[in-house]
Amino acid sequence: MRREADREDDRLASLAVILPLAFVGLVIVAGCWTLFAIAGVHLRAELDLTSLEFGLLLAMPMAVSALLAIPAGMAAQAFGARRVMLVCLAGLALCMVVLLVTDTYPGYLLAAGGLGLAGGFYSAGLQFVTGHCDQKRLGLALGVFGAGVTGAGFNYYLVPLFHEAFSWQAVPLAYLIVLLLILALFLLLTNPDDEDPDPQLETSVRGSLKLLRHQTIWQLSAYFGVVAGSFLALALWLPDYLSAQFGLSVTAGAGLAQGFVIPGALAQIAGGSLSDRFGSTRVINYSMLLALAALLVLSYPPMTLAIQGVDKTIDVEFALPVVLESIFVVVLGLAMGGAMGGLQRMAILAGRQAAGFVAGLLLVSACTVAFVLPVIFGAVNLWLGVRTTAFMILFGLLVGCLALFYWNSRQQERQRLLQPGT
Repeated sequence: MRREADREDDRLASLAVILPLAFVGLVIVAGCWTLFAIAGVHLRAELDLTSLEFGLLLAMPMAVSALLAIPAGMAAQAFGARRVMLVCLAGLALCMVVLLVTDTYPGYLLAAGGLGLAGGFYSAGLQFVTGHCDQKRLGLALGVFGAGVTGAGFNYYLVPLFHEAFSWQAVPLAYLIVLLLILALFLLLTNPDDEDPDPQLETSVRGSLKLLRHQTIWQLSAYFGVVAGSFLALALWLPDYLSAQFGLSVTAGAGLAQGFVIPGALAQIAGGSLSDRFGSTRVINYSMLLALAALLVLSYPPMTLAIQGVDKTIDVEFALPVVLESIFVVVLGLAMGGAMGGLQRMAILAGRQAAGFVAGLLLVSACTVAFVLPVIFGAVNLWLGVRTTAFMILFGLLVGCLALFYWNSRQQERQRLLQPGT
């Protein structure tokens, strides 16, 4: 009994070091991931890029992340998550060196592709955290790690600040210094024994691919992809939407968009923790309902209602002021973050014996949705000429997602009740 208590204390002490370090690492890595979302605007002017070239530059990190997610997760299972995370950090640092020395479009494109190593860090990091945490705290630990995506929003502040104070080259230099610092902390504070794969994990490719036969893994990956991909797509789209909708500067629109990104990312902690206590299904259902309520309000475009009175026509104008719009955007971010925390926990529990592979599936699904949705937003917005169509699209998408999730949950619950001995 005492030996079990000592083992539990050792696990908690290890998690107390590993979890903050993994969280900070993901903050920096996520910042690298979206570096060109803001910095690319300056490069577009300097290099006189076409719309196609600029779009390719923005898409490269996400596309490469999708390609690396599953291989990185499987490598983490086979060779150890710590080793894969160190390789990804070193590769990102090398990308910053390339950004410092290049002045051509092919060079920037090469570096943009290298930033996709952030996806590999996420897959391996999820495996790393899972391996140092017991099931009763798994949701909280995964939520804390997932909250590291707040780093994706810091570029809205940091890139313009560094660009105005110094130059574009100061941005990759700052990231290079921080990446080397995080790399050194990982080497000093984590145990080299963590490089050895966990014997309880499935390390073979064939064994990991067996998970694909389980319908639950596919379903949870799809649900997470819809919610997380919608979150990422909305984070990229909101600055331009808010600035155009309310006549704000791009900087002001980006500032308001942080009310969606940062609370939403941090809400994963609450979503995971509440899932540990009350169950993932309940947290996901309530979070999705709250998100749909916010989307329903945000979907209404500014409009004028003409009421035929006795003597005259009364025009009633409906338009959300920027303060109310910002409040509902924050609520939407919190709700989506809570749902992501619950779904992430649920998926890892369903395939914990191959957590790195499942993490890769989650990231591939999210990146795919995040890559497709902005294109749909732009096309439908151009067709209808109504800016709030993005919220309408997300409302329909999340309604379908919640309906399928609820139906599948009820089916699984019914099957458990019908099993003998339950």
